[in-house]
This record gives sequence, structure tokens and C-alpha cells, in this order.
Amino acid sequence: MTAVPRLVLSAPSSGHGTNALAIGLLAALADRGVPVAGFKVGPDHVDAAYLGLAAGRPGRNLDARLVGADRIGPLFAHGAEGAGLAVVQGTMGLYDSVSGRPEAESTAAVATALRSPVVLVVDVTAMGQSVAALVHGFRSYDEQLWLGGVILTQVASPRHETMLREALDDIDVPVYGVLRRHELPPVLPARRHGVLPVLRRDAEASRAVRRLGEAVAGTVELDRLLALARSAPALPVQPWSPAVAPAEPRAGRPPLVALAGGPGGSYSYAETAELLRAAGAEVVAVDPLRDEALPAGTRALVVGAGLPESYARELSANRRLCIAVAELARTGRPLLAEGAGLLWLARELDGAPMCGVLDAVGTSRDGMVVGYREATARTASVVADVGAGVVGYKQHAAVLSPRAGEHPAWSWEGGSPEGFVWQGVHASQLGLHWAADPAIATRLVAAAGVAEGVGAPV
Repeated sequence: MTAVPRLVLSAPSSGHGTNALAIGLLAALADRGVPVAGFKVGPDHVDAAYLGLAAGRPGRNLDARLVGADRIGPLFAHGAEGAGLAVVQGTMGLYDSVSGRPEAESTAAVATALRSPVVLVVDVTAMGQSVAALVHGFRSYDEQLWLGGVILTQVASPRHETMLREALDDIDVPVYGVLRRHELPPVLPARRHGVLPVLRRDAEASRAVRRLGEAVAGTVELDRLLALARSAPALPVQPWSPAVAPAEPRAGRPPLVALAGGPGGSYSYAETAELLRAAGAEVVAVDPLRDEALPAGTRALVVGAGLPESYARELSANRRLCIAVAELARTGRPLLAEGAGLLWLARELDGAPMCGVLDAVGTSRDGMVVGYREATARTASVVADVGAGVVGYKQHAAVLSPRAGEHPAWSWEGGSPEGFVWQGVHASQLGLHWAADPAIATRLVAAAGVAEGVGAPV
């Protein structure tokens, strides 16, 4: 059993201010000395990173599509251990699901699985008494959902606020906060920077989180929200453990695995580093944009899908590290790259030289490829055996030519084979959550000690 005070913040749709409110709520309560934990529904690395910055502990993702619905509760309990409040930020609208499976994968489904009250964030621009009909509809749509109240944003005036409060009082829905226009400032670094400001602990990111905390502290009734969170019942689950697939005892020093990131975390989901350590590795961060060498003694490299494509020029300019990465691949050491990590391993991207591990050329395009894929492994690797099925997530603009090497990583229905497997390299734009298959870490750490070989780019 896990007894953690918790809230889910959601909205009727995207654009109501849920992200800023969740970050601000965590920052405001952390400033009051409450130990807090932040979670993001879905695969988004960026929102999770800022939630983590506000909480002072890793932000985590709860994605039933990537890890399975049965792991949502255990992963939450693991990430919220010791917290006086856990805030779960929803995705899209409360009942929405990209994959068309709202009964299992929407924010509402996560809230129900966590037995958590939901606070609906509503942008009331150009809305009056109709707010009551809107909120009543969301509360009534699913009888298993616990809608604990609302926070109103973009309120125009004291008169507007009174009108809204009276309408919601008529349907017995508590109001936990009211934010006027401009009281939730757009202060977060531009989205194109991805998780980088958090990983580098940039002053701009810290100031933005602090300002959101101050805004929430001045407009939201924190004590009432804490009381609502504390009314959540105990969750009948055991916390997830990264030690589910322990490594074989090994003599000597643990193999060193370089994990792409920075002082504030990595480009991978938070569980990746935990799984690697549990499998017996020494995990050290390497910044692909700044570090000119891999950590001494590196036996494997992992580049997660959170690496932003917008920094391709900076990746290319770091020639010394590109050469070191190519040498690591040539020696047959494990090198796992997802998302923009695949582009980094290519020969070039938009004319800029990259690592040259893969004989492929990247080209940026307008538009974005976004979505989940149910993929099948085409080539055996430390990631998966041939024929193994996984669920991953893609979000990218640039594409590679060719799309796959002689030994592709994946295939899925409606698409041609994708990705590259060569010696110890596994590179693909498909991002995985390792909690779905903790044995990836065990296999990678075991392979990190394999004898060196010699090869050429594939």
C-alpha cells in the first residue's frame, strides 16, 4: 500500500494553462517546505523535466501506452516515495487519448488508476455561467472519476469572478484558485530548447519556475488543495523497483555507461539511469553539446529521445566528441541512440558533419512526425531479440536517407523498416521507456564488457 497525497491537474483541452499551473504549484509548495514530486501523463520529456526542476527531484512520465497500464500505479509509487504531495499533470483534454483508447490511456484513466482527485483547470475567456455546464459535463461523463474542484484562468475582472463562482457553487464544485489575465506569465524557455535548460540548470529556467511558483502562491488556495490531496485513499500497489532484473555478480569495477545529459538529468526517462545502476553499471553523464570527450573508461553510451533536434549545429561543431563516439562504435561497444541521437550518428545532417557512425544523411523537413508505434524488432540487439514487440514513441522533423541500414532496427504496420543495428549500435528515431522491459539495462551492461572488434560504418 502507498499513501501519498496526490492531485491530477487536467483541463477540457490543451491550452488552458495546466503545465504552468502544475509547475507553479510544485514550486510554491516546495518553497513552503513540502516535499513534492511531479509527473506527466504521456511521453513528453520537456514537461516532465520542468516538473522535476520545480520539485527538486526527477520528473517522471506515466504513459500506459509505453509501459502498460499495470505499471502506472507502481511507477507512481516509486517516484512519489517520501513526498508530501504528488502532482500529476495531464495531457490534452481530460478524456482524450491519441491512440483512441481513452478508457486505458487518457488522463482520466490515469487519475482513476491512482484513485486521485482531479482538479480541472479551465480557461474562462469569454465564458460566464456556461462554466457550470462545462464542468458538470466533465464531472458526469465518467462516474468513476473524482472531480475535486477547479482552478480558473484568464478571469477578466472581480465581477467576472463572482459570476463564475456563483455558477459553480450552484453545482457544488469548489474553486481552488482564480488567476486573472497575465497572472500566469509565459516565462518558460522556448519549447525548441527542449529539456536542455533544465539539464544545464540554466538560470533562465530556474527564474521561470520561481516566477510561476510566486504566481500560484498568490492566487491558489494551497492549504485547501493540500487537504484535498490528503483525502486520497491509500493506493493498493507496491512501488516499482529498478532491481527487478538484477545483474550477475561481476568481478572488478562496474562497467561505466555514459548517459547523454547534464547536471540536471538525462535525455532519457528517469528510470533509465536507475535501471542501469541496478544492473551493475556506473552511470556518468556526458553532454553531447559541451563535453569534448567521453568519460574515461566508457564502455557504453546511451542517448535518449529527449535530445532536441534544434541543436544539430552545436552537435556537429563538437568534432572531438563526434570522433570519440565513432571510435566507441568501431570497437563494438554498446551504443544506443533514440530520436535525434540517430541523426547525431549519421554522416551529416542538413550538410553539417555528424559522427559518421551510420552511412546515412539527415534532412530537416517542415512538419513533424508524431505518434506511437507498435514495432517489431528486425535484428537482434541488446534492445530486443528478433521478433520481439515493443511500443515506442516518435517525434521528429528530420528524416534519414536511407531510412534503415542493412540490418534494420524495427518495422511496423504501414511503414518500411526503420533504424540501424550494427555491431553494438542500435539507433532509431523510436523512443522506448525502459520500465516496459527492464532487461534492456541488464543486457546492455552485460554487453559493455564484450571484447572489442573492428568494423566500418554501415
